Amino acid sequence: MFTNTKSITGFAILGLFVLLAALADVIAPFGPLEKDYTALKQPPSAAHWLGTTHLGEDVFSQIAYGTRGVLLVGLTAGVLATLVAVIIGVSAGFLPGWRGESLSALSNVFLVLPAIPLMIIVASQYEDPSLLLISAVLAITGWAWGARVLRAQTMSLRNRDFVQAARANGEPLWRIITVEMLPNLTAVIASSFVGTVTAAVLGLTTLAFVGVIPITNLNWGTILYWAQANGAFPDFWWWYVPAGLAIALLGAALSLISFGIDEYVNPRLRSAGVRARTKKRVARKRRAELLAAKRTKGSTE
Repeated sequence: MFTNTKSITGFAILGLFVLLAALADVIAPFGPLEKDYTALKQPPSAAHWLGTTHLGEDVFSQIAYGTRGVLLVGLTAGVLATLVAVIIGVSAGFLPGWRGESLSALSNVFLVLPAIPLMIIVASQYEDPSLLLISAVLAITGWAWGARVLRAQTMSLRNRDFVQAARANGEPLWRIITVEMLPNLTAVIASSFVGTVTAAVLGLTTLAFVGVIPITNLNWGTILYWAQANGAFPDFWWWYVPAGLAIALLGAALSLISFGIDEYVNPRLRSAGVRARTKKRVARKRRAELLAAKRTKGSTE
């Protein structure tokens, strides 16, 4: 997986965001709310790398400090939602009778809940909701789709020979699920986690953009909120484009990691990827040989 171009690219982009969040105090040239009244709504320059806001605040510094909240909420919500999805989805697919059907019905109920309105209602009940509360709300509204996919995959696995053999040997239920089935669901779980993190990032920025999250909770969404509230669209592009690009880059990084994990876990995709890389190496080698032959022929003439 760590030799796959997709996953390497995804991890590299994600690593840059992690470093940006961890070293924001060192990298950012200004404080996120530090004002420079001599440079209001200024385009990118040597002093302000990504320009300034209507109050002279440095946009790059706000992006750097806002990355912390985005990553914290995204990863926390992703972990919580994935745990719930694995527990309910695998149990619903493996347990027979009314127990499995009840868990499946619960997933269906949460699947049709309107996520954004529910998040707005819950978050608006608190004057200053913490990042943990926001993560919990995003996890509650984001686990159902992964649970449905895991239930379908578990139902296809529970009648396989290796599961039936484990049952015949008297293996306990927890060991059948954790040792026999979960390794075969790694790609689905990874995909569910990546999708949930992406949805959580979009949910956080949406809540911040509509003004539900307090403006003191700095993240990429609050940057977009202030840009929209102060007429930055479309003239002052440096105020809102960097935050939008950061969201897009983070989503692309997570998707590339998911593709790399899927190719590593799935033997068919792994062999197809190896064949594709082998063909590329052979093609590059042939091009190099042809160029060398042309140079040799030209020198002899």
